[in-house]
Parts: sequence; structure tokens; C-alpha cells
Amino acid sequence: MSEQNYNLPMLKEGSLIDKVIVITGGGTGLGKSMAKYFSELGAKVIITSRKIDVLRKTSEEILLSTKNEVFPVACDVSEYKQVENLLDASIEKFGKVDALINNAAGNFISPTERLSNRAFDIIINIVLKGTYNCTLAFGKYWIKNKEKATVLNIVTTYAWTGSAYVVPSAAAKAGVLAITRSLAVEWAKYGIRFNAIAPGLFPTKGAWERLLPGDLKNKFDLKKKVPLQRVGDHQELANLAAYLVSDYSSFINGEVVTIDGGEWLNGAGQFNFLQSVPEKMWDEIEKMVRNVKGS
Repeated sequence: MSEQNYNLPMLKEGSLIDKVIVITGGGTGLGKSMAKYFSELGAKVIITSRKIDVLRKTSEEILLSTKNEVFPVACDVSEYKQVENLLDASIEKFGKVDALINNAAGNFISPTERLSNRAFDIIINIVLKGTYNCTLAFGKYWIKNKEKATVLNIVTTYAWTGSAYVVPSAAAKAGVLAITRSLAVEWAKYGIRFNAIAPGLFPTKGAWERLLPGDLKNKFDLKKKVPLQRVGDHQELANLAAYLVSDYSSFINGEVVTIDGGEWLNGAGQFNFLQSVPEKMWDEIEKMVRNVKGS
């Protein structure tokens, strides 16, 4: 297989036909990429965020490309009433919802002691509160109406490791991960599956400008953190997301799939820094080790 095939669509045409999928944070970035691919596969997609003008532009772009309608709905996921309105609008438009993608996120880098409690509130409200608001509203509807469904949450690898300088996001994503694993068990009896994706470095204009503002992105070559020596392509994540919301993955429940080229493992291994040791130095190290063994 050509190494370039990773940026090609994975599933066969029509794999999501008759599916109705709601994507929070669907107007830009990875949400937009997922929306486009789901639409290509035949799904009816509802995209939501707070900015209706951005949503309308995205829905028009996707419609032009896929000839499949994308429904934009403005919603602040931190407000439960607005989430209920999103649910009502989705049901009124398409008659059902088969899958919910909790993708809305916010993040910024900062030493934690520089943050106000308001800064924590902003991130927690979007990421954690937004996820449980949507999950609760849609879940109650599915359970009441005895409808099977799938929830896919977008988390991050530092949800389980933690990370300096993004503490509000780490705390919020850890909560989302706990929701994923908890409800995968509790709501399985209703036919509702829960899974998550933990993406690594997938460049998106908005997120990367917040995390690496100014010329910071030129000072840090993030690809060097990744064993595969590259960042992710949006199609790769869209392929994985489409699989996890499709019927092909119907026996996968409570799983968190990491797609980061080995980045978090690279940082976790205590001696991984030795990758920078040149070959000649390993010859010297080997001689020293043998001498120690023989002493």
C-alpha cells in the first residue's frame, strides 16, 4: 500500500446511509472534517456551535461537495435549554438522531497560577458540561423512545496522563473520558454505545493558533514528538470516527482509540529520550555495559 493512502476515504460508499448524526463544534476544524466525510457516506448531518454564520458557510460548502443536506443549528452546549432546542430541531428536521459526536472544545496554554477561576469555568463549561448536557438530553430522548444510538466523544491523551499548562482542559477531558466508560456500561442495556477518540497532532487553524500563538509554532517542531515524524491528516481521524459511528463497529463499546502516531507513548517511556543517541555512541555504550557485566 502506498504510504499516501492514509489520506483517502476508508469506508465504502453509502456506509452511513439513513444515519442522522449531530456534531457539536461542527463548523470548523476536525468537526467540519468529520461532517464532510459523514455526508459523503450518505448521512444526514446536523452541525452546531455558537456561530450560526460559520455553520451556514460550512453547511453550504459540504452540500456543494456532497449534494447531501447539512443542517446548521446554533447552540451553546453549556446551556442545557439550548441543547434541548438542538435536539428538538434535529428531530423535527430529520425525525430521529442515530449518533452524537461530542466534539465542541476550548483550550489555551498558560501557567496554571496565571489563570483566573473564570478561565477554568470557560473550558469546563464547553468541554465537560457541554458533553454531559448533550449526552443527558439526547440520552433521555433515546431511552424514552426505545431508540438505539451511538455517542462518540473526542478526548485527548492527556485525559489519562494529565499535562502541564493545560490543566483546565486536562481536567475536563478526564471527566469526558469517565463519562464515556461509565455510560458504556450503564446504558448498554438501552442499546446506546459509547466510545471515544483521543487525537494527537491534527493541525487546525483555530486550535493551533490558541495553543501556539505568534511565532511559537515556528520555534517548536511538534512533529519531532511523534515517532512517525508527521502530524495527522484530517481524513485519518474522519475515517476512524465514521467507523466508530457505523454499524461495522457495533460490538465496540467503552473503547478509547488513540490516533497520535505514538506521541503519548513516546513521552511516557522513561528512557525514550535515548532515541537521540547516535549509532556510534551506542557502540561505546555497549562496550561500557559489557565491562560492567564482567566486573
